[in-house]
Amino acid sequence: MHDHDDASYDLLVVGSANADLVIGVERRPAPGETVLGSDLATHPGGKGANQSVAAARLGARTALLARVGDDAHGRLLLDSQRAAGADTVGVLVGGAPTGVALITVDPSGDNSIVVSPGANARLTPEDIRAAGSLLAASRVVSTQLEIPIETVTEVVRTLPRDTRFVLNPSPPAPLPPEVLAACDPLVVNEHEARYILGAEASSGTPEDWARALLSLGPRSVVITLGAEGALTADGINSPARVPSPQVEAVDTTGAGDAFTAALAWRLGRGDDLPTAAAFAARVGAASVTRRGAQESYPTAKEIEPRP
Repeated sequence: MHDHDDASYDLLVVGSANADLVIGVERRPAPGETVLGSDLATHPGGKGANQSVAAARLGARTALLARVGDDAHGRLLLDSQRAAGADTVGVLVGGAPTGVALITVDPSGDNSIVVSPGANARLTPEDIRAAGSLLAASRVVSTQLEIPIETVTEVVRTLPRDTRFVLNPSPPAPLPPEVLAACDPLVVNEHEARYILGAEASSGTPEDWARALLSLGPRSVVITLGAEGALTADGINSPARVPSPQVEAVDTTGAGDAFTAALAWRLGRGDDLPTAAAFAARVGAASVTRRGAQESYPTAKEIEPRP
């Protein structure tokens, strides 16, 4: 086993990078109808890019393995990563336009989103194999499901034995057993937990869900519960609740990505699961107090030190 104390990266995020195109509307258009909207706002987004920025802003040595187009949106995403201090050596350029999320937001804050995966759908298993040295140089690898599932599976197959794998299965999709078995932890919100468990999650407590999820093979599980905080379970200790600081939520966009990135980084630093989740809950809470996703992510200084 090689020693990870000299790892080049605390965290490698393998995932999506999107340009979020946001327009405010009084109401969403009906079929055949045109409505006027606000000025277009373009933000760097995508779960992978969000996680990478969140970790880098906290001070983690972070790299992103993703694919963007050779276009203005791709440059926006690369600039955003570099501004946060993340390494873009693993960001591949070309092959399709950068992924885009078209988002309309009404006055109540409800949003409708159309996602064009673009280059994210072209991040292939071959790309992962070609980046083997990047995976080998990383303590923890985190991924999500805005890239092809066969690419996520290849991450698990390419993973060095002592590199920790963290998965947020979002947007939810069926997971191969070998991917589930590698998760340490599997990080889900209530909606994702229900999707994976199906009828089993129709009743019972989050503690029950955590035990049911563990029975599917992951080494550990974290269920995020929004304002209620999170729950951690590893099959050895009984499930533990982690509170979230009470905050005035302004915009929850990207909060889950910030939580998962913070969790993954702290686990790589040697925190146990409840300690890492408690830190991650503070990061997630801080991120919902500001508008936007990446621009709302806190630095380590902004996270209250433990009392």
